[in-house]
Amino acid sequence: MSHRRPTPMTRFGSRAAWICIAALALLLGGCAQLPFLGGERDPTPPTPLDKKMTQRATPQVLWKTRIGKGTDERQLRLQPAFDAGRLYAADARGVVAALSPGDGRIIWERKTDFPFSGGPDVQGETLVLGSTDGDLVALSTRNGAQQWRAQLDSEVVSLPRIIGDLVLVHTVDDTLYAFDRAAGNERWRYSFPAPVLTLHGTSSPVPTAEGAIIGVSGGRLVHVELERGLPLWEAIITPPRGRSELDRIADVDVDPVVVGDTAYVATYNGDLAAVDIPTGDVLWRRELSAHAGLTADETALYITDSDDNLWAASRTNGAGLWRQEGLRYRRVTAPALLGNYLAVADLDGYVHLLSRRDGALLGFERVSKARIGHRPVVAGGVAFVYANDGTVAALRPSTRAAAGGAAAVATPELGRDEQPELPPGVAPETAAPPPTQPAGAPAPPPAEGSPPIPPAGGTTP
Repeated sequence: MSHRRPTPMTRFGSRAAWICIAALALLLGGCAQLPFLGGERDPTPPTPLDKKMTQRATPQVLWKTRIGKGTDERQLRLQPAFDAGRLYAADARGVVAALSPGDGRIIWERKTDFPFSGGPDVQGETLVLGSTDGDLVALSTRNGAQQWRAQLDSEVVSLPRIIGDLVLVHTVDDTLYAFDRAAGNERWRYSFPAPVLTLHGTSSPVPTAEGAIIGVSGGRLVHVELERGLPLWEAIITPPRGRSELDRIADVDVDPVVVGDTAYVATYNGDLAAVDIPTGDVLWRRELSAHAGLTADETALYITDSDDNLWAASRTNGAGLWRQEGLRYRRVTAPALLGNYLAVADLDGYVHLLSRRDGALLGFERVSKARIGHRPVVAGGVAFVYANDGTVAALRPSTRAAAGGAAAVATPELGRDEQPELPPGVAPETAAPPPTQPAGAPAPPPAEGSPPIPPAGGTTP
């Protein structure tokens, strides 16, 4: 049985609550820039770009094209996917296309009746997408012909994932589904209980050696096995805190990043954390609110926080390495690794390059006048971006020997978030199949003894 949470409107009667909920949906759902009530000025205006800066590295546009109508100015999880020498993209009105990544030439394009909202993900001859009407659709990568369709109980605002012989999809009502990749038959579903208010978004499943990891509302990270969808463990990254329901929102909408046996994740209104995948133990936890996303390389994590500052933090203990504030409030995407750079995009259709070493802003290029809502997709040293107006573009860094833009703050402080003692986890064998409620409890708090964080204004190690 699927679990449907009540909509926020059923729990609040006052006009003020309606206004708060509408504002929250606009701000965090990304439907549009918030039209401030009563003609008030934006309290968090986007930081202006320094267009006179001498650019040390410019994201050079190799080609641009247009796919349908884009996202219809809504905050959907539509972004390019690269596989086997082709780039795939879809719009919110049912257009799907395969493109040549070298020159943007459209190889095939198909018009469907599905209002796509999440995807695509691609493996082999199968391409999968989700819709706002709860459709999960598999198409052929050869020509876009439909292979199968399944009906879900709720909207898809995450990326469906092809993992082995399954397609996993996480819907907005916090239900995780698994379908047979070849035939489209439902294998199982697991519904997680949700609080009164959540962000309009969901984390996408990420594969692990034993199953898949997914972030859910209420600040929880869950590891599930793929045979029946039972939780192996559930860890609370950030418990809901505060007096109002708005204050208590602590969702994991960020896709977890898995490196070896460690999962890294961030919550809105909460924390950046590292979790041991075999046990579900929280290894460390730092105060940092994020809902755009994060990425990782051999030594560091790179995160866009909820104020659109870019951070680098140690993978070992979460200590801050640098913080870049030059793009504050520009609705910046999660960062993508692009050679020695980080690539991000913003609300005005600009793509920016930053130094991975020290966070300095190096250069930018405008791709579209519309917002680019999701992290660039990198393949073969090229970044592919998808703007809300349907613009798809390919960019490659072009370096210059000159002084760059704003420097980052070196070794900024990321405070430890010491959580109260939490109850022990529930072993997976105590879960009662078929699942209707999550079977675990949170992991223990982070261990003491990690190295102290240097004060802001120090020097980069």
